[in-house]
Amino acid sequence: MEKLTNLEEEIMLLLWSLKAAFIKDIIGNIHEPKPHYNTVSTIIKILQDKQFVSYKAFGKTYQYYPIIEKEQYFKKSVTPLLKNYFNGSAKQLVSFFVKEKNISVQELEKLVAELKQNNK
Repeated sequence: MEKLTNLEEEIMLLLWSLKAAFIKDIIGNIHEPKPHYNTVSTIIKILQDKQFVSYKAFGKTYQYYPIIEKEQYFKKSVTPLLKNYFNGSAKQLVSFFVKEKNISVQELEKLVAELKQNNK
């Protein structure tokens, strides 16, 4: 699975959120400054070529939808980050975010409880 550029990733995040969208819907959900229609269309074509997106035709209009799940991409993106910056240690990663984002003990306890629940 290929790494996405920042704009490709932004569009994918929108598509994952919207489930399916026309280009005008994508542009409508991008923060200012909004890219030109042709720019978004080109990015969508690239995402199709990378096999992240497919479409349904409605006459001459296309509705695009993700064919890669967000979790699948996230997993592929986080693994190199973990390996390259935290020596493969999830503990170091969590420690970094606790220090940098000032996560409280209560938030950590809640996270641990959620993880325990998910592992049952």
